[in-house]
Amino acid sequence: MRLDFEERTFARLGSMTSDRSQAYGRVMQTLAELGPAKLLDDEVDRLREAADTLLFTENMADDAAVVATREARSVIDNLVDSGRWSEERANRLADDLGACGPLAPVA
Repeated sequence: MRLDFEERTFARLGSMTSDRSQAYGRVMQTLAELGPAKLLDDEVDRLREAADTLLFTENMADDAAVVATREARSVIDNLVDSGRWSEERANRLADDLGACGPLAPVA
C-alpha cells in the first residue's frame, strides 16, 4: 500500500508531541536569555543544532541524534567544568534538550 503525501507527512510528524515542542521552546529561551552573557557563539550554535536535530528525529539511535547528544553533552560539561554555569543550571538544560527527542522505547 502506497501512502499519499499527506499520509507520509502525518506519519513523519507522528512522533512530534507538545511536550517535545515545549522542551524545545525552553531550550531556545535559555539560549536567548543566557547566551549573550554566558555562552560563546559556537556553543549557542552547537546547542541550537542539537535541539533542532533532537526535535525532528524519530529515533534516538539515529547517527544524527547520537552526534547531537554527544555535542550537547560536551558543551554542557565544558560550561560546568569551566565554572561558567552551575551544575543545576546545566542539568536543567540537559533535561530540556533530552526532552526535545522522542521517548526511548521500553525494553
